[in-house]
Amino acid sequence: MIARKIKKDIQWMGAVDWDRRLFDSLIPLPDGTSYNAYLIKGSEKTVLMDTVDPPKTHILRAQLEKVPKIDYLISHHAEQDHSGAIPAVLERFPEAKVICTEKAKGMLSDLLLIPEDRFQTVTDGESLDIGGKTLRFIHTPWVHWPETMVTYLAEDKILFSCDFFGSHLATSGLYVKDQGQVYEAAKRYYAEIMMPFRKIIAGNLKKLEPYEIKMIAPSHGPIYDNPSFILEAYKDWVTGPPHNLVVIPFVSMHGSTRKMIDYLVPALAERGLQVHQFDLAVSDIGKLAIQLVDAATIIVGTPTVIAGPHPLAVYGTYLANLLYPKARFLSVFGSYGWGGNTVNILSGMISKLDVEVIDPVLSKGVPTEDDYKSLEKMADTVAAKHKEAGLM
Repeated sequence: MIARKIKKDIQWMGAVDWDRRLFDSLIPLPDGTSYNAYLIKGSEKTVLMDTVDPPKTHILRAQLEKVPKIDYLISHHAEQDHSGAIPAVLERFPEAKVICTEKAKGMLSDLLLIPEDRFQTVTDGESLDIGGKTLRFIHTPWVHWPETMVTYLAEDKILFSCDFFGSHLATSGLYVKDQGQVYEAAKRYYAEIMMPFRKIIAGNLKKLEPYEIKMIAPSHGPIYDNPSFILEAYKDWVTGPPHNLVVIPFVSMHGSTRKMIDYLVPALAERGLQVHQFDLAVSDIGKLAIQLVDAATIIVGTPTVIAGPHPLAVYGTYLANLLYPKARFLSVFGSYGWGGNTVNILSGMISKLDVEVIDPVLSKGVPTEDDYKSLEKMADTVAAKHKEAGLM
């Protein structure tokens, strides 16, 4: 990739990673990703915003070959996909200073062994004039680590947001063209790494309100030249109420739990509830995370394995608790052979969730007519709860 002009004296630099399919050895990347860096030239100083993931350092080096000097390298976030090439940039430009928050300084020192004298820390709201261009640094903790910040370029009204508003999406386009595609990628990104901190992120969104933002340049995915699209989406995801949606992560070993979900989903739909079911044995966990953003109710389906829930159901429940969605109601259904402690084990795993637990339904072996009647009652209860909450 070559450097690409955004506006006069502002360039995109970075790398598009078309083939990467896993992030942090955990997060699926069905559409690849990009690592966006930006070069800004003032009349007095030149600034590089972030870098790239270490395996792509050679691409950034090539883009910087004809750049005579970098005075400041702004590190918004210490994670290596953005900071990993900082040592290579500092070697190429020995006069450059790394600008970051005080917390980021410690983390970058630990992660990349950057010497103390290469740092210049900035406080929340501090500005830097580089000659005709003013950079304002806004601390945005837990987007998605505690040290993060964003930078607002006042004259051009551009927000350089790093992970905030980002999307794991490889594309040859510089700007958002397909809002539907970017909406899903950005929502997946928010769900997987931002949602656990949504209450803090709500405060960060409020901090941005005084700024006129005409463009958002994130560190993953395309640039938003119509930023109201993603700003409104974030407001809904972060502070909006849950939707009339039931999400059912489940697993079935010998068919009994499958029979129950095949009965429960139509029963819920018949009562006016939107439902998404996810077979944890085969589902993209990112798709589940996307639906958890809006879910009002989560119902976990599991068979019993050695007196407890199936390990995949444990994983699904742990994930839901970890991501801390806005869900208000939770229940469990499934099957067992001779006994077990499934409900108590799963209930003990949702300590972060502020939910009301609806009576579970467990069948001994293949579900009977009484079990199906209990699932009808569950569907009635969920529908009533959604109506009381004003969701339908």
